[in-house]
Amino acid sequence: MSESPERQSADNIVSQAKFGKESLIARYPWLERFKPYHSMLDHQTYRIVKRAMDLIVIVAALPFWAPLIALCALFIKIELPRGTVFFMQERTGKGGKRFKMYKFRTMGMDAELQKLELAHLNELQWPDFKITHDPRTTYIGNILRKTSLDELPQIINVLRGEMSLVGPRPTSFSAETYALWQTERLDVIPGITGLWQLIGRGETEFDERLRMDIAYIERRCIWLDTQIFFRTFFAVIRRKGAF
Repeated sequence: MSESPERQSADNIVSQAKFGKESLIARYPWLERFKPYHSMLDHQTYRIVKRAMDLIVIVAALPFWAPLIALCALFIKIELPRGTVFFMQERTGKGGKRFKMYKFRTMGMDAELQKLELAHLNELQWPDFKITHDPRTTYIGNILRKTSLDELPQIINVLRGEMSLVGPRPTSFSAETYALWQTERLDVIPGITGLWQLIGRGETEFDERLRMDIAYIERRCIWLDTQIFFRTFFAVIRRKGAF
């Protein structure tokens, strides 16, 4: 008896995700040390410990990030005296819930209105959007993006429990745009940094990023989170994929 079209479609989705993850792990051997579903902590304990670590790191680093946020805000205000310092954008979090994510403003106030006009220059598959030398970016904004300092205000989202220091990056588009195999990334709280920041950043398409996210979710543990957190600093220094 032949399988139904629905069953064949579901099998194809699972096969696509599995093949993509296996290919990803093969390209980045250091991930092989983290076996799927081998965490020493159960999911509930892991979430509690991870949340505690987020708060401890943020409080301990307060003397560093608080003056840095103030300095960045000052430079933005000097360049855009009539603009706002922070840019808040709707992002998709755990369970598909939408929330406002904070970033430093790196573009003019009409940047979103210009997006459709510049759509022909987009270098990634829609709904992702990237232009290497984006004409909407301000001078200070370009520096903030290259150094990833534009992400610093997301500490506010971490304190509010909407994000973690480490996890899949929240997308600007809603969960309705996801294919079925991609929805696994919505099982966890999104993060400021993740595998995408280490491996590809702005150079990777959405499907490839999703495979990174799923590989992380299946292997997530405190030690992997710690590895990603510290490896992020080297990725930022190399400016790999930054724009």
